[in-house]
Amino acid sequence: MFNLLPREDAFERMFAEMAGFLIEGAQLLQNTLNDYREVDQRVRDIKEIEHKCDELTHQVHVKLHQTFITPFDREDIHALAGRLDDVLDFIYAAGERLTTYGIQSPPPSAAQLAGVIVKQAEQLKKAVSHINHHQDVLNCCVEINRLENEADRLAREGLGMLFKTERDPINLIKLKELVEVLETATDKAEDAANVLESIVLKMA
Repeated sequence: MFNLLPREDAFERMFAEMAGFLIEGAQLLQNTLNDYREVDQRVRDIKEIEHKCDELTHQVHVKLHQTFITPFDREDIHALAGRLDDVLDFIYAAGERLTTYGIQSPPPSAAQLAGVIVKQAEQLKKAVSHINHHQDVLNCCVEINRLENEADRLAREGLGMLFKTERDPINLIKLKELVEVLETATDKAEDAANVLESIVLKMA
């Protein structure tokens, strides 16, 4: 049955829950990179978080099809769900590289980038939880973009250090890809922020 007058906060609650999964996954990845032990189990835990986020993304799409009146544009709801899910996909992809490639010692830049992702996820959670407070959302988006620029710098410096210090070409390839996947996760967070910015500007 279609809901003609839905509670307007239903989508916002689901987005806040998704952002919570992002924080949980990013923190677990950061902790793993800072304290490099029990990696296989921790990556499995990240995978479980990622699976929960996938399920919630599906629920958003189902609700979107069942809801006649939405709090903001349908395409923006669809896009925001996808962009949030993308962030966690790349968080898990980074964790997966640790086990698939048998990385013995991740570079310091990896943990630094994971820390940036944690901060971006926290800003995304704040933004989606206060989506009707337009200036708050815009401030969060500005900070997420700033953090993405910081991640670019950390990735450049980290890759530069790898090419200077890593003598094993195979290990260099593994670590380079790890850093690049982490940096891509910060790009995906910026993509989510861009959708949020579009939403609040339309609502203004």
